[in-house]
Amino acid sequence: MVETTRYELENGLRIVHNYDGNTAMAAVNVLYNVGARDESAELTGLAHLFEHLMFGGSVNIPDFDGAIERAGGKDNAWTSNDFTNFYDLLPSQNVETAFWLESDRMLSPSFSPQTLEVQKSVVTEEFKQQCLNRPYGDMGHHLRKLVYRKHPYAWPVIGKEPGHIAKVTEEDTRDFFFSHYAPNNAVLAVSGNITAEATLRMAEKWFGAIPRREIAPRDYDCEPEQTEARYAEAQGHVPQTHITIAYPMEEYGTKQYYCADLLTDLMANGESSIFYRELLMECDLFTSVDASIMGSEEPGMLMLSMRLREGGEANEQRAIDIVEAKVREIMDRDFSSTELTRAINKMESAMTFSNVSYLAKAQALAMAEMHGEDINGMISRYRELTAADLRRSAREIFRPDRANTLIYRPI
Repeated sequence: MVETTRYELENGLRIVHNYDGNTAMAAVNVLYNVGARDESAELTGLAHLFEHLMFGGSVNIPDFDGAIERAGGKDNAWTSNDFTNFYDLLPSQNVETAFWLESDRMLSPSFSPQTLEVQKSVVTEEFKQQCLNRPYGDMGHHLRKLVYRKHPYAWPVIGKEPGHIAKVTEEDTRDFFFSHYAPNNAVLAVSGNITAEATLRMAEKWFGAIPRREIAPRDYDCEPEQTEARYAEAQGHVPQTHITIAYPMEEYGTKQYYCADLLTDLMANGESSIFYRELLMECDLFTSVDASIMGSEEPGMLMLSMRLREGGEANEQRAIDIVEAKVREIMDRDFSSTELTRAINKMESAMTFSNVSYLAKAQALAMAEMHGEDINGMISRYRELTAADLRRSAREIFRPDRANTLIYRPI
């Protein structure tokens, strides 16, 4: 049970707090409802670039990292297609430093031309390192482009190409910041050795005067329903052929989403899973077989991934046929209550242990608040699912006319 206190400032900033007396530290986490889906198709990678820019000094504080380090803390951030998240860890007696720092960059970054050029260079090098010089690094680009034709999920967080980042201007950064990074578009989550009263007092002091802003509407096209199977090939300096079959699925919060999440755990999570026991251990064709979901706020995809011990068209077709046959079995499979309970217990255990640390709790609380959920009730949605629900969702998702097959071969 994670005990929480919730509050909302007049400017729209939502606050969620958890007291943890087992640590002398505190985590301050700010989650913004902005990600790569808020970019234009001609200027991708901007949200990720902004994650970097937010560490380049704010309107009153030139050195964010230096200030947090002098308080005995550290900081970091991440960006997804849906959200951008910043967090600070520091001794609880110095926690006000994080409130001061986070509020100042929510007020406004410095928009230094020098910082912009430096971070554009950093992000460009990151693109090269992660996508161009790493095995399978550009696979996400190929897969997203195959599955999405209209929606901004068609590109990964890092962007379509380095050239988009190169042409970002100071005006672009100002427009993006003031239309997305605002108290009424964020959640402040605090966990650690700090009381709810102190958290609210500091939040009012440092964030209360930041004005609400008009948030840019999400007016992009919805992804049209896929009506025929798609196929693509790619090559790279990789050791093995990798095949991904992706199927469109519903967004976070729907019953189908929870079914897909539980279903992929039953299929591929651990040595007791279907893919491990019935594919990997019984067939010498694969070195790995996996099933996962994208976990997105808008309609996403369920992915079946496999790497082949030996390549060649005959092995590729055999692998696809074997996995598709197993999927057809799963569509009619009557999972026992014991199987469902074991999988959900494993899921609950993972959730519980992942929220042991004060940082993990702060991030989980922020996301739950963003979703309007009770963090303590999330597992109950999975316990409500039945074998019939899983079969129904499997049949809705694993339609042959909605399959997107990507074969990534060694050069």
